[in-house]
Amino acid sequence: TVIAHGLPRPRNLGTARRLEQVMREEGVTPATIAVIAGTCCVGSDAHQIEFLANSVDIKKLSTRDLAIAVARGWNGATTVAATTWIAHRAGISVFATGGIGGVHRGSLPDVSADLPELARTPMIVVCSGAKMVLDLPATREWLETHSVTVVGYGCDEMPAFYSRVSGLSVDVRCDSPVEIVQIFKTQRELGLRSALLVTVPVPSEAEVPAELLPQTLDQSLDDARKEKITGRDLTPFLLARLAELSEGATLRANIALLENNARVAALIARTLCAPS
Repeated sequence: TVIAHGLPRPRNLGTARRLEQVMREEGVTPATIAVIAGTCCVGSDAHQIEFLANSVDIKKLSTRDLAIAVARGWNGATTVAATTWIAHRAGISVFATGGIGGVHRGSLPDVSADLPELARTPMIVVCSGAKMVLDLPATREWLETHSVTVVGYGCDEMPAFYSRVSGLSVDVRCDSPVEIVQIFKTQRELGLRSALLVTVPVPSEAEVPAELLPQTLDQSLDDARKEKITGRDLTPFLLARLAELSEGATLRANIALLENNARVAALIARTLCAPS
């Protein structure tokens, strides 16, 4: 969904191309996942990526939507949940994204389908934590309750998307791809089925100042309530509003962390596939 819904045009297409370039520079083959005309595509080509970036009728697809999308010939961008599901069945073990979904703020229970998919699919998912607009402590608690191991890549706290710190501890710190691969392989040997969530802080030069985030986030949430935006439309709305209110600071952070996460994921994938 990063290409179709997470970034504004034309930055989305340029970023998608750059992410694939980063992975090739690190010696791995990128495999952008989407649903095109009812077909699950693993390794979308340049024309398909351009279509995803520029079309106005790209649906946001989670795991529950895949059967409908395939049966009805839809075009769709896949969430973390759906991407994880498709990637695992295609034999892919490493997946990079910006931030995962999680538990939304508020009194009503609103939990992203990303979380249960992470709890039941053995995959290395590289991200910068959960998106800042979510209830981060509740999301961290959900991951712990459902036995999803959270790794801090070069950090002791789970990153908070635009921010390098959250005050929430990780389960283990790893400072190299070798350490991550060792844990993942051991998980598989033990028969554990959950994902290994590798959290990578946004590069320090792109981090959004801490004093800017609370005010802009509160304003974005208030705007969403006034416009009665809920469900799958909420997170894209909030991210776009944050970018506007921060004068582009959150957008720059988002692109920087996506590129960094792609590079880290490529290093992990290369290590995973290296002869032992």
